[in-house]
Amino acid sequence: MRYFLLFLILIHGLIHLLGFTKAFSLAPVEQLQLPISKGSGILWLVASLLFGLTAILQFRDSSSWALWAFVAIAISQFLIFLAWQDAKWGTIANLIILVAAVVAFSSHIFEQSFRQDVKEQLSQATSSAGLLTTSDMVHLPTPVKRYLHYTGAVNQPKVHNMVVTFRGRMRGKDEDWFNFTSRQFNDFSDPARLFFMKANVKGLPTNGYHAYQGQQASMLIKILSLFPVVDLNSEELFRAETVTFFNDMCLFAPAALVDPHIQWEPIDSVSCRATFTNPKTSISATLYFDEEGKLINFKSRDRKEINVDQYLPFSTPVSSYQPFGATDQFRLMGDGQAVWHYPDGAFPYGEFHTVEVRYNVEEL
Repeated sequence: MRYFLLFLILIHGLIHLLGFTKAFSLAPVEQLQLPISKGSGILWLVASLLFGLTAILQFRDSSSWALWAFVAIAISQFLIFLAWQDAKWGTIANLIILVAAVVAFSSHIFEQSFRQDVKEQLSQATSSAGLLTTSDMVHLPTPVKRYLHYTGAVNQPKVHNMVVTFRGRMRGKDEDWFNFTSRQFNDFSDPARLFFMKANVKGLPTNGYHAYQGQQASMLIKILSLFPVVDLNSEELFRAETVTFFNDMCLFAPAALVDPHIQWEPIDSVSCRATFTNPKTSISATLYFDEEGKLINFKSRDRKEINVDQYLPFSTPVSSYQPFGATDQFRLMGDGQAVWHYPDGAFPYGEFHTVEVRYNVEEL
C-alpha cells in the first residue's frame, strides 16, 4: 500500500506538468482543451513540484510528508476546478492522497503524545551513578547473579532508563495474527513504561499507546489513529502494567534487578521468586534460568487478561539471546513470546523480536 501511494503521488504530480506545458506552449497537449493562463501554468508547476516533494518525504518516511500533501492537494484541486471539464478525474487521486495524508498526520499527532510523555519523564528523572559491581549483587539469589554475569551487565554502568525497539506479531483469542513494530521507553529511577505500537489489523493501520507512569496506567488503541477501539484506565490495568514493567526489567535491563524495591526468595539453583513493589501495588513472579545463566521464562499470576476480565497465569518464554550495545557487550532476549495460560491450555498471543536496546538515554 505504501508503494502504491508513492506511485500515485509521483504520477499525479507528473500529470500536473501538462498544465504548465500548455500554458507556456512548450509542446502540444491534446488532453487539455481549455486555455490555461501563464499564471495558472506556474501554479500547475508548483503543484507538480509539491507532489514530488511529498513523494520524496513519504518515501523517506518523514512525518512532514502529510503537511506538504495538504498544500499540494489544495493547489491541485483549485486548478482542477478551473479546468473541470479536462481535469475533473484528478479529484479522485487527490481524495485518495488526502485520506492517506489525514491518516498519516493523525498517526503523527498520536505518536507525538508518546514522545512528549517520554520527554517529560526524561526531564524529571534522576540518574544512577557508577558501575554495577559484584558488591551490589550480594543480596541476589545465585541464579540471578549468574544471569547478570551472562548478560554482561556486571562492571557496566548502572541502568536508570532504556529504549527498546521490537517487531513481531500479536493476536487476540480466536483471532488472526497481525504484524507490528513498537518502541518503548522505561524509566527505572521513577517507574514508568511508555509503549507505542504501530500495526496493521485486518488491513487497517492501527496504533496503540500504553502509558504506565506515576500512579496510573492507560491503554488507548485507535484505528487509523482516529477512531478509539480500546480506551482503558483502571486499577486492574495499573497492576497488569506493573507486571509488564517488571518483566521488561528482567528481560531487557538485568542491571536494574539490584533495585531495593525487589524482594527475592530463592527456590533452587535455577529458579527464584521475586516481589516488586511500587508505591501503589506489589506483584510477584517466578523466574526460571538454565544452567548457563540465561533467563528462559518469567511467570506471574498477577496480570489480568482484560479481554476475558480474569486473572490468568502469564508467562514470557525466551527462545533466543543475541548481542546488543555499541560493542555487542550485552546479551539479551532476541526472540520470545507472551503467553496467557487459559484453563483449556497455553495461548501465545505475542511474538517479539528485539531490534535494539539502548540504556541511559537522554532523548528518544
